[in-house]
Amino acid sequence: MSIDTSDGHKAMDYREHIRTYDGFLKGSIVLVVLVALILFGMLIFLV
Repeated sequence: MSIDTSDGHKAMDYREHIRTYDGFLKGSIVLVVLVALILFGMLIFLV
């Protein structure tokens, strides 16, 4: 991923920002998959 930092603030740590955003995306995907598995399990065992 390439970010144009020429207009950004000098105190902004873009590398850390990207690392945090990637972690957020991975965590969100894991959470969605976990919820889908729970719902699928409920469909099988409760119905």
